[in-house]
Amino acid sequence: MENTQSNNPLHGVTLEMILNHLVKEYGWEEMGERINIKCFQNDPSIKSSLTFLRKTPWAREKVERMYVNSILRRQ
Repeated sequence: MENTQSNNPLHGVTLEMILNHLVKEYGWEEMGERINIKCFQNDPSIKSSLTFLRKTPWAREKVERMYVNSILRRQ
């Protein structure tokens, strides 16, 4: 059986790590422009974003996709 997780860029990466990376890479303002969610646009914080994203699968998917794209762009 092949280990498919070794090719998954999200393997071993927490949502908090993803947010910290994206804030450093893009900043809250650009994140809010790219993904239209209030937790990025109005008084953004890691804590409020984590709370929202853990409850909102569609938004989490967009954030994870943005993270993967930023990692792939660096390669």
